[in-house]
Amino acid sequence: MSRPALVLSVRVERWPIAGSFVISRGAKSEAVVVVAELSRGDHRGRGECVPYARYGETVADVAEAIRAMATELARGLDRTGLQSAMSPGAARNALDCAFWDLEAKYAGRPVHQLLGQAPPKPLITAYTISLGTPQEMAQRAAKASGLPLLKIKLGAAGDPARIAAVRHAVPRARLIVDANEGWTPDDLEQNLAACAEAGVTLVEQPMPADRDQALTRAARPIAVCADESAHARSSLPGLVGKYDAVNIKLDKAGGLTEALAMAEEAERLGLTLMVGCMVATSLAMAPALLLAQRAAVADVDGPLLLACDRPDGLRYEGSLVHPPARALWG
Repeated sequence: MSRPALVLSVRVERWPIAGSFVISRGAKSEAVVVVAELSRGDHRGRGECVPYARYGETVADVAEAIRAMATELARGLDRTGLQSAMSPGAARNALDCAFWDLEAKYAGRPVHQLLGQAPPKPLITAYTISLGTPQEMAQRAAKASGLPLLKIKLGAAGDPARIAAVRHAVPRARLIVDANEGWTPDDLEQNLAACAEAGVTLVEQPMPADRDQALTRAARPIAVCADESAHARSSLPGLVGKYDAVNIKLDKAGGLTEALAMAEEAERLGLTLMVGCMVATSLAMAPALLLAQRAAVADVDGPLLLACDRPDGLRYEGSLVHPPARALWG
């Protein structure tokens, strides 16, 4: 007996952010996500993505790109075929993760078993401190002083004062920094030195992706991690010599399938792994948690930045995030 055809549905959801989320490129007060749902008979799989304006993605375009796959899916397009049928990006991520969830539900086995992995364990995630004045950032950091790993958003004039103020407010926390392409060749070494002085252990994407060659010439007293400079596997060889680590995000890679392959290739090239996220609900974090099991740094705090999360969301105990329940994903 043949299996029922795949049925696709797509919806856009808006999730208010608690306060606001500020980086060097601007602020936002809500997370707008696109959810793809694949149904086969009584089984349903879901995937969530966040369109990335940095790469020209819009909510409307991403939702339409997913809907445009409905006919091919009904004709039998599977997850393997999806990798060549769509380009890396948010739209493919939502469908790829929906496929994994559906396969797990259909097989009656969790995704980690389908991958041949050990059961996922709880992980420490970074907690993000948004960009602001030194005083504002120090106050936010102080409120999170009980958390072991803080991610500090920088990327504007005066960053040495910001990171010094944060360190003064949280003398014991491990700090990583995300400059979101906000530094220049003129201030790169000064800012890296200020971060090293503050005991920062890693800096994400200090330079614009199209001008990061300066990293090959600059003194790098701490590890530098590629984010916007890293997409799918094809981008990885170009990172060697400029970066020490790579931040793999499912929305950039185009899904868990490509992200897992990226992780293997990055490790082969000697790059340390970080797994990051956009501001989104637990449905987007759940597949990233599987990848994060092999990473040196996990940054999957998206739901903690929201005013509320979806039902059956991930369980966070401070910075400790637990694997998803089957009702959520996988």
